[in-house]
Amino acid sequence: MTDLQRRALLALGTTAALTPAALHAKASAAVAPTPGQIWKNHWDGAAIWPLWPDAPPPGHGEFAGTAQGPDAVWHYIRNIDQPQLRVFLPQRPNGAGVLVIPGGGYEFVSVGNEGVDVADIFNDLGYAVFVLSYRLPAEGWRNPAVVPLQDAQRAMRVIRARSAPLGVNVERVAVVGFSAGGHLAAMLATAHARRVYEARDAVDQQSARPFAAGLVYPVITMEARMTHAGSRGHLLGPAPSAAEVTAWSAERQVDATTPPCFLAHACDDDAVPVENSLWFLDAMRSAARPVEAHLFQEGRHAFGVGRPGTPSADWIGLYSTWLRRL
Repeated sequence: MTDLQRRALLALGTTAALTPAALHAKASAAVAPTPGQIWKNHWDGAAIWPLWPDAPPPGHGEFAGTAQGPDAVWHYIRNIDQPQLRVFLPQRPNGAGVLVIPGGGYEFVSVGNEGVDVADIFNDLGYAVFVLSYRLPAEGWRNPAVVPLQDAQRAMRVIRARSAPLGVNVERVAVVGFSAGGHLAAMLATAHARRVYEARDAVDQQSARPFAAGLVYPVITMEARMTHAGSRGHLLGPAPSAAEVTAWSAERQVDATTPPCFLAHACDDDAVPVENSLWFLDAMRSAARPVEAHLFQEGRHAFGVGRPGTPSADWIGLYSTWLRRL
């Protein structure tokens, strides 16, 4: 039975009275959902935790959404004026949690392959998963570069404030970010104490520092010669100052408070050069901070949970083993 048939069968309800042959026939007869439908079913079925008690900083009225073309797909989320967490809980919890930050070049948030798929596998490994839909800097916000980091800091604080009743050890909440979401995760790891908004409530008494960070084909630097141009343009605009480039280059922010970090990158990535991970690896080693890096020969960009048949498919197992060692 294929995975799609298995998921379709689970959607049919209780079938305990059927024989195995009848179960297979019923699953085969069902219209197998597409990957996009599976993503949407899981996404829509997850609990929602809003990040902010009312309007997010620096002001709800400054939001200006982007037009959606006729070919827009739902899992490339735009027009985020109310950032939120989607909560995916495991059947057999291990007591740990993961904040997942999908990528999308700071132009959209890719919650399918870098959100729902990731949550499914980490749930199978016992982790509670919290997928972040964060505000996009180019959608009208004042001080656009700060907006995603505001949401990432607040997300970690919300998880710590709310997840203990779910059996999550709030001291063991890591972050995993992909591509531009990898940049945001790296900034959360290195700038978790940077004051980017005024405290709103008791939630903001929590620490925003993740237990550990997983950076998967991450955009790290804002240096023009090695960055991802689209991510830099959306975050910093067409002509950032040297001070802005430094402030938002994660490799320049590593210090003694940076948590342990894990890097996964394909050497054949033609969107985000592998040097982004290498530069961050060098910065972590220079600061004597714990770091592990896996550079895969194949996998290209946006491999999500791993491109089948390539070494990139091993990264989640390697990351989970690394987290347990911590």
